[in-house]
Amino acid sequence: MAKSKIAKTSEKVAEGVIGGYNKIEKGVGEGYKKVEHGVVEGYTKIEDKFVDKYLKHESETIEEAKERLKKNNNI
Repeated sequence: MAKSKIAKTSEKVAEGVIGGYNKIEKGVGEGYKKVEHGVVEGYTKIEDKFVDKYLKHESETIEEAKERLKKNNNI
């Protein structure tokens, strides 16, 4: 049975809407990931500076100080 012109047009519109939605969804997801990465990176920089200035011992690296602090908190 042949589809009517209205049914064919309706299907084309639906495909267009779905395609547009998928593009928007992908763009929003990628934007969120970029923002999330920026926030985490900024927090890590602040955390490293704090550990460097206030919590690490003279001969330690920042990473060693963080490990020592994690280890001491698990006791």
